Amino acid sequence: MSTIIKNLSLYFFTKKCVKVYFENLDFLHAECFKATLSKILGLGIIAGSLLVKVPQIVKIFQNKDSKGINIYSVLMDLFAITAMTSYSFVSGFPFSSWGDGVSLGIQTLIIAILVFHYNGDSAKATAFLAGYMAILTAVVSGLAPINLLWTCQAMNIPIILISKFIQAYTNYSNGSTGQLSAITGFMLFFGSLARIFTSIQETGDMTMIVMYLCSTAANAIIAAQILYYWNVGTVTSKKKDEAKKKA
Repeated sequence: MSTIIKNLSLYFFTKKCVKVYFENLDFLHAECFKATLSKILGLGIIAGSLLVKVPQIVKIFQNKDSKGINIYSVLMDLFAITAMTSYSFVSGFPFSSWGDGVSLGIQTLIIAILVFHYNGDSAKATAFLAGYMAILTAVVSGLAPINLLWTCQAMNIPIILISKFIQAYTNYSNGSTGQLSAITGFMLFFGSLARIFTSIQETGDMTMIVMYLCSTAANAIIAAQILYYWNVGTVTSKKKDEAKKKA
């Protein structure tokens, strides 16, 4: 029983902090406070990530339409998530620092397939799924060298910026955010913001830290557009209602 409790405690505390808290009874240890906060925050992000893109998926399903969602942005986002998760897994980083990538990757993959499908490219969606699963299997099984994974992780920085800017430009061109989910947009922003702290605390990997800094900035632009076009849509709707009443 004690072994089970000890193993469970390592999800919330580092080995050093288990000793500091439960053997030395030092509950005011500053370093352990930051480490524990990072782990709890990371686990919270993982739990939240299970539903981050579900509103987006549901919105596409309900409307049977993927209008306003740029497929290139989705694919680059999927590449970035897959590269980050694979690199972190092979590097042996704590699960609390990257576990959200698993659920986010699955959800992004579903969105990509739905966008292909509702754009009339069901065959392309099937081929893409098969190809993606083959590549993912090769990476997880250790066939991909760590240097290649590090290169892909470093590529995430420009890829994330480009993918978000493509989506932002699509929103600007359409004059709306289309089928983009507001809940998903804001959860992605706050999740990437929290990941800056957990990456500094748990990995110390500069490429991870810079990636989340860029991701937060890019997600902030999308979130701002969601707010802006939401307000524009509300004002336009009110004007139309007033015009109808006058008529």
